[in-house]
Amino acid sequence: MSSPVTFEITHVCKQSGARTGILHTPHGDVETPMFMPVGTQATVKFVSPEELYQMGAGVVLANTYHLWLRPGEEIVAKAGGVQKFMNYKGPMLTDSGGFQVFSLSDTRKISEEGVMFRNTLNGDKLFLSPEKSIQIQNKIGADIMMSFDECIPYPATREYAERSMLRTLRWAERGKNANTRPDEQAIFGIVQGGDNEDLRDYCAEKLVEMDFPGYAVGGTSVGEDKETMYRMVRWSVEKLPEDKPRYLMGVGAVNDLLEAISLNIDMCDCVLPTRIARHGTLMTSQGRINIKKAMYAEDFTPLDPECDCYCCRNYTKAYLNHLFRCQEGFGTRLMSIHNIRFLLRLMEDARTAIKEDRFNDFKEEKLKNMKFDSRGF
Repeated sequence: MSSPVTFEITHVCKQSGARTGILHTPHGDVETPMFMPVGTQATVKFVSPEELYQMGAGVVLANTYHLWLRPGEEIVAKAGGVQKFMNYKGPMLTDSGGFQVFSLSDTRKISEEGVMFRNTLNGDKLFLSPEKSIQIQNKIGADIMMSFDECIPYPATREYAERSMLRTLRWAERGKNANTRPDEQAIFGIVQGGDNEDLRDYCAEKLVEMDFPGYAVGGTSVGEDKETMYRMVRWSVEKLPEDKPRYLMGVGAVNDLLEAISLNIDMCDCVLPTRIARHGTLMTSQGRINIKKAMYAEDFTPLDPECDCYCCRNYTKAYLNHLFRCQEGFGTRLMSIHNIRFLLRLMEDARTAIKEDRFNDFKEEKLKNMKFDSRGF
């Protein structure tokens, strides 16, 4: 049976080896490399689905664990799936709940069958297995589902990393077999293995044997330094097929996105743009701006003169400073719109640079001009 999600490479940059492509999904085609906004509870915080679509978002994420708890996968299914439920016109992806296994480490108990942990809302015991994760995702109905995996902490012993990786492979096969809608929803496998080249090689090779329509790199951005993260990504993609999409999970800092593209990553996601917007931090072509600072109280210039977003076309730094100081929700909306559009435009410009065979120059120029700190924002 052919996959409902397919991928084609459209250009390889002669200067860098970075690539552009098209991800074909049941809800439309999306150009890669792409940044995917995160809509944890079937909503990207403070931004409407219509605005996301208009600003050029392609794939939007939803969170399996949170939708399982509220409103429940049955309600989403009765609505006609997550796209109809939240009125988003484009493709969507659901994570597996595996990252919650990592983040809820104080209450979880991992076994071969799955993970037992506590409901963060009411304390009830919950059990999530590979089969249950896919069952929930089948009902949520996104175009792309993720295999249930364990995201291990950093650092971790080699013994722990190997044991976890092998279990993740067994879970991947169980989840793939549990998909009841293979003609409508694709599952991506997730490469794990910690900071161990041979484990990541082995995991990637075994996932490829299972023939997933796409592959993700997991277990990064969990406390390791940048060089370690890039090394883990490079090891993970080396054994993955060229003609399948590659997704680096949980990455949204500018320097990380540009490095990921250099490593032939096609898809990235992160809550970062909306999370830092809520704290008054904004990404601009001149670098990071903290709108709370008094220096912006009488600055009547646009936030970023190079940005085409609704915020930058209509409002000034002074007004944003005022809204933030008054704790007005409209300010958070405007800043969230800007940060998301900033990253979407960064990826648009990266795609153009790849097609013009100048991605290395583009990457160097962006990192130099933006003057971001080591976090990349």
